[in-house]
Amino acid sequence: MTRKKVKMAFIENETARKSTFKKRKRGILKKAHELATLCDVPICVIVNSAYESNPEVWPSREAADKVVSQWRMMSVMDQTKKMVNQESFLQQRITKATESWRKARRENKELEMKNIMFDCLSGKTLVSRLPKSDLRDFGSVIEQHLKDVNRRMEILKRNDDESSSSLVPIDAATTSSAMPMIEMGSSSSSVMPMIEMGSSSVGFHEKILDQIQNTLNMKNTNKDLDLNKKQW
Repeated sequence: MTRKKVKMAFIENETARKSTFKKRKRGILKKAHELATLCDVPICVIVNSAYESNPEVWPSREAADKVVSQWRMMSVMDQTKKMVNQESFLQQRITKATESWRKARRENKELEMKNIMFDCLSGKTLVSRLPKSDLRDFGSVIEQHLKDVNRRMEILKRNDDESSSSLVPIDAATTSSAMPMIEMGSSSSSVMPMIEMGSSSVGFHEKILDQIQNTLNMKNTNKDLDLNKKQW
């Protein structure tokens, strides 16, 4: 059976409020004891309530005086370094939640634009069908893919040049028998198709970028025509 979620509000019933106070106080003292035992840190708890004539001090008044004295010997900066009130605590939570929301929104938008890019590649959709608000994000994703493709092509070309320069010259007498083995084992035969694939990918991305720019220009032209018609 799952526990019922407690409503964070003042308990109107005095009997229920007193019972909750005793139960929660025992829980706080238990957690304080566990923290002091497991982590070996000085802890004291002072509980002052309307249900008891004197404040309750844990673990003892002498230990509490020692902890308070150590805290008072600290500088003001050290005392207030990690101190927050309700307003600042909530502000920190709101800021962190807002940053997480923006990050998730940005990632979802990039994933959506990637799916649209692959749909354009397979012919499932056209750039002219995209709304104007998505075209700039779409163009940014394609530009990032172009940079990745160009960077990959440069790495492959650099590796191909290094492998070609490291080949040892072969005597003319053994050229006829050794050349087929060099051609089969050469990295250029396996690298060049990848470069060609990258080149075709670059051409496709550039074509899509041109379509995006044309679509933007067309929509701006239509907007200007509509404004001219309204003026006439």
